[in-house]
Amino acid sequence: MKNAVPKNDKKRRKQMAEEIAKLEADLNQKHEEELKQVTSSGIKVEQVTQEVETLTVDNESQEESKELRLTKAQKRRDKKAAQDKERESRIAEAEVENLMGERHQEGLKLAQKLTQQQLQIKEISSDGHCMYRAIEDQLSQKSLSGGATNVKELRCRTAEHMRSNMDDFMPFLTNPNTGDLFTTDEFEKYCSDVEHTSAWGGQLELRALTHILQLPIEVVQADSTTLKIGEEYNGKPIILVYMHHAYGLGEHYNSVEKLKEPVEDT
Repeated sequence: MKNAVPKNDKKRRKQMAEEIAKLEADLNQKHEEELKQVTSSGIKVEQVTQEVETLTVDNESQEESKELRLTKAQKRRDKKAAQDKERESRIAEAEVENLMGERHQEGLKLAQKLTQQQLQIKEISSDGHCMYRAIEDQLSQKSLSGGATNVKELRCRTAEHMRSNMDDFMPFLTNPNTGDLFTTDEFEKYCSDVEHTSAWGGQLELRALTHILQLPIEVVQADSTTLKIGEEYNGKPIILVYMHHAYGLGEHYNSVEKLKEPVEDT
């Protein structure tokens, strides 16, 4: 305020000095009143200092707690990132293994064989009925039924044929625990499973089905020659694909369909 008034303006400088003196007096009086209020309320300077120090400690504790929470959160993020990285690594290893594995190699060989016949694999669900479902699909494609139109009927007629021609089938069945040929009761149990459960089918059931459908059946395999059953029958054969390494349980039957033309990029 003093510097704001020119030195040669003595009158204005005198007035300014009086204003400054009044302000200082007012400020001193205000300070005295505040000190009296502090003293009269019984609050000492040491108490105020202690409260300030306590507040400072509390603030520091809060900051440390906040930093600790941030550290834990960062650790969780780092752990999750490490787990994601490990999972991606396992996926990459599995993909490489699949490309070099038995299942992939089997698929390549089957595709090559089927391409020569202008065919490709048609996937059939793996539920224990795959052989019958594959035959059902083949009959549907050929618009044939052979007197059996679905899985249930195919199973029923297969069991009936095997019961009626027991001497043709029972000699090929042995008890897995003893190695002995099936007894009559064991054979009946076998036929009952064919009819009423999801028991897997094999060559014996395929032999029965060729007689039932009066059609030859061909089973394409990756590392073996095509198995031909019922060659005594004329007609376009039912073609199945037998895979040793299709799923976790191993063996599986698929159907086939006409090879589709690859889609060309435009």
